[in-house]
Amino acid sequence: MSDIDLSGSPYETLDPRFDALVNSNARLERLATGCRWAEGPAYFPAGRFLVWSDIPNDRILRWDESDGHVSEFRSPAGYTNGHTVDREGRLVSCEHLARRVTRTEIDGTITVLADRYQGQRLNSPNDVVVRSDGSVWFTDPSYGIDHDYEGRRQEREVDGCHVYRIDPDTMEVARVTQDFDRPNGLAFSPDESRLYIADSGAPRHIRAFDVVDGRTLSGGEVFAVCDAGIFDGFRFDEAGRLWTSAGDGVHCFEPDGTLIGKIRVPETVANVCFGGPHRNRLFITATTSVYAVYLLLRGARTF
Repeated sequence: MSDIDLSGSPYETLDPRFDALVNSNARLERLATGCRWAEGPAYFPAGRFLVWSDIPNDRILRWDESDGHVSEFRSPAGYTNGHTVDREGRLVSCEHLARRVTRTEIDGTITVLADRYQGQRLNSPNDVVVRSDGSVWFTDPSYGIDHDYEGRRQEREVDGCHVYRIDPDTMEVARVTQDFDRPNGLAFSPDESRLYIADSGAPRHIRAFDVVDGRTLSGGEVFAVCDAGIFDGFRFDEAGRLWTSAGDGVHCFEPDGTLIGKIRVPETVANVCFGGPHRNRLFITATTSVYAVYLLLRGARTF
């Protein structure tokens, strides 16, 4: 993909509100390439670096914002997929191979947060978010045990693909949804009153749930339907707009579910996150590469 031309404008306006969010002078940049399937971007503001997964190559990579250097953060990495940074600055990761959610402590040791539900092994945790109360919420489709490309082919033990919550005090794993085909990306609204979850199976859409007492979910109406490929990972900006991966780039939705614009990316997008000193830079993992673009807004604070 070394011949990709990024000189043109990547923005597609579908509603005039989108024009106020993008800078016509800010072009899409490719920061790194050479991956097989780039996923799970997570930005560390204290160190000014980005990490992401290259799942089939079983490694986590790191990009340094100060000089653009790319290095291996961890290899082998348990075929990690989604990541997030908790409020203590620790990396929380979903691992396909060991079928678990882990936390990398400040000293580099790894703590297992969840690998079973009611005594049965999880499928292959996919994406993860941490709420302000310290609870960890994650999706558990079976992509990492369906074949040997993103993990290892193994038997499913739980009765389907679901979404779970890890209690910050007891570490108890509770199931919070059980009517998804392939739950995938997830993110809280900026005020944490709602949890949005993508289904990359059938149908391909994002649903919105009300968070009840910080522990359970209610509702679950369809928020958006994908018109290009599938929705995978996504994040919110401060105003509650949702920026999500899709087959043709990044789609931007208003809080009412209106698709107002797209950032066209020359590879299939898997996930996004906001970062940079002002949280105004959108980092995009897309198949072989990591891209970034400066926007005229700030991402919602998640740490």
